[in-house]
Amino acid sequence: MNRTVEHGKTLLVDGPASVSMISGKAVAYGFNVDSRKIVVREGKRIPFAVKETATFDISLGEAANIKEINGDSIPSSWLKAFEIKWSHQIEPFVAMILGAIDAGKTSFCTFMLNKLLSEEQSVTILDGDVGQSDIGPPCTISYTSVTEPVIDLSSLKARDAFFVGSTSPDRVVTKMAEGFDLLKQRILSSNPDSIIINTDGWIEGEKAIEYKLQLVEKLNPDIVFCIQKKDELASLLAALGRFRNIVVDSPLVIRQRSQEERRSFRELGYKKYLRKARVRSIPLSWLRIKENGLIGLSRNQGNIKQTREIYGLIGMKPLNIAEVRDKICIVVGRGRWINLEDIKKVEKITNREVEVMHKGEEEGLLVALYDAKANFLGIGCLREIDYKREVIKIYTPVLEKISVVEVGKIKLDENLKETSIPANNQSDSSMQATTSNLPD
Repeated sequence: MNRTVEHGKTLLVDGPASVSMISGKAVAYGFNVDSRKIVVREGKRIPFAVKETATFDISLGEAANIKEINGDSIPSSWLKAFEIKWSHQIEPFVAMILGAIDAGKTSFCTFMLNKLLSEEQSVTILDGDVGQSDIGPPCTISYTSVTEPVIDLSSLKARDAFFVGSTSPDRVVTKMAEGFDLLKQRILSSNPDSIIINTDGWIEGEKAIEYKLQLVEKLNPDIVFCIQKKDELASLLAALGRFRNIVVDSPLVIRQRSQEERRSFRELGYKKYLRKARVRSIPLSWLRIKENGLIGLSRNQGNIKQTREIYGLIGMKPLNIAEVRDKICIVVGRGRWINLEDIKKVEKITNREVEVMHKGEEEGLLVALYDAKANFLGIGCLREIDYKREVIKIYTPVLEKISVVEVGKIKLDENLKETSIPANNQSDSSMQATTSNLPD
């Protein structure tokens, strides 16, 4: 259908939809819209600010919506934020974006990106919102260099990524800081004029503030742009101390997404990065396994004498037994059971906590794949660990030689939807947390 919008108004389009401008002038996130077709993803809202009466050709999918409002939805503080950049002569100019969930961080990043490109700046964007990744796969921090204006950051292809293995930063704070620091150093080697760093929406509570402050201290941005709706960032702003920070407004028309919608968005990301995947069978001897303690693939099996003693205590030879950090991980067959008293005996002689896993519990765990030089190759999904043949089966589109497999804390079902990780009902009740009750 065609829709004509008068000068001075903004057309809000909620996806899934496609929009083409037939005539007139309009701007979306600092990008001068032309006649090309613009796809608006499901769950995404794009504002088209009309600068000269414009006619649009619009195709709406199920649950899509359009609405006209008076004025421009982009806050005036965003324009002032862009102007602040030019008072900094140091290159690269590093801007970090903080804000709550659905405050408009990604929209602000897109706006700043397009404005910088309009000034012929070379720009790199570092995406650290692991629960709502736009550039790389979910559960990763990623970056890419941008040469042309964009309306949706998800259209960009990651140049490099760092796997943290969780959609919730509070579970992987140390890894988050490590990943941000590593990728920033790699970005600097390409000498961009500007770096935009996007972050997640975890801002409530002391741990969240400590985490964000740790990131700011490690990344040392020239300016921290804080997107605020009311006063939800008051504690964080007070903690920023010596770092220059500028508060900018959250758009009044920003689309709020439910937790279910956010999960659906991630699942689209899994499907995107697992497109054309197939199952690869790889000998464990070819790989280095970095894991989170869920599957016990450590090669450290301890001394033979103690291992045989453990076999005697539990009354069987398990499929696998290994030391994983400060635990002993014992893997047994489907339907097998170890008496709780026997587990306590093993814990006594090893002075370590024992965790019992069952064959098949590894199925669906999200993994990251790296080459021998620690270059990120992509993600995959564990299908099976054959402990007898010492082979791991991974569902992945990666075709290159894999040297390192890192196991994450997220599990996907056969339809690539997030599902809970089974609790170890024999020893570790803390594993009962699922992705549904954690911040992302």
